[in-house]
Amino acid sequence: MPKILIKNGRVWDGEKFYFADVLTDDGKISKIEQKIDEKADFKYDADGKIVSAGLVDSHVHMRGINRTFGIHAELSSIPFGVTAAADAWGARGDKALLDTFLLKNVIYVPAEIRENKAYFDKAESLLEKYGDKVVGLKVCFDTEQADVRDVSPLREAVEYAEKKNLIVMVHSSNPPVSMEELLSVLRKGDILTHAYHGGRNNVSDDGFECIKSAKKRGVIIDIGYAGHVHTDFKVLEEGIACGAIPDVISTDITKFSAYKRGGRYGMTMCMNIARHLGMSEEDIFRSVTSNPAKALGKENEWGYLKVGRCADVAVFKYCNEGFDMTDKAGNRVASENGYRCVLTIADGEVVFAD
Repeated sequence: MPKILIKNGRVWDGEKFYFADVLTDDGKISKIEQKIDEKADFKYDADGKIVSAGLVDSHVHMRGINRTFGIHAELSSIPFGVTAAADAWGARGDKALLDTFLLKNVIYVPAEIRENKAYFDKAESLLEKYGDKVVGLKVCFDTEQADVRDVSPLREAVEYAEKKNLIVMVHSSNPPVSMEELLSVLRKGDILTHAYHGGRNNVSDDGFECIKSAKKRGVIIDIGYAGHVHTDFKVLEEGIACGAIPDVISTDITKFSAYKRGGRYGMTMCMNIARHLGMSEEDIFRSVTSNPAKALGKENEWGYLKVGRCADVAVFKYCNEGFDMTDKAGNRVASENGYRCVLTIADGEVVFAD
């Protein structure tokens, strides 16, 4: 494998920013020091740029799993600095993670809700099929997409997940109960995705107190953008302003969102929107590296730039990377500037260079 030297960058190691050079050797991070002067097969001057641990997207829909709206994993991830992802499974998915070779990934299996009751027959078969690739159970707690009328199916799903040692990810748009009641069912480590939706029973109804309380208990708050579909930009902005800051930024990317919602949609655009709406740079980078890695139980493998770890690295510059997106409620966010990924290294190989 090539030896790669990245010079003069502002390093984000998953916990903090500092200035250093980064050297990879034989697919591992071999040195992170103030000044490294070694011969390398590939050198990159990252002056004025951020050198980050490879990003982790904790909510995607991959083509290898979902035939209906899944997208090719590498094309939707690597050009945006994402080197690991979790597929949140689709209702008609039945294939393995076969079309990915550079992107590390895990999956959620679905709890199906019919007639206000959770069913786990499909989850059982998928657990048997995919084994330790499964990290959690995905629950669609949405009155517009499932026959759910109260909190009982979600409680059933949480009890099932407890027995299987799985986390629960809850699709929370338009739930049948208040967000306070929904969140009260979730355990430490469970994930609320689409947390800032603008539909009925949303987190702004109680001034975001439900989110603040849930975060104190260890519930993970995920934006889960889905382009403009499941996030209300005004709700997100108000939440950030009052301290109800998301733990995780995820794309919920599909083949229908990648190239039509505000341009070239991916993780960097999601980061740009969060920054535009008031999220700090430190919180943004934590929410796309170490936080999602911990949420998925992969903090010993993903989300950190440390000596001895696998060489998954992404380099970003803040430049004239414009974006323009309007959500379903008509709230528009636009800027001429934003983060752009200029280099992605996966498993010690350069896999994207802008």
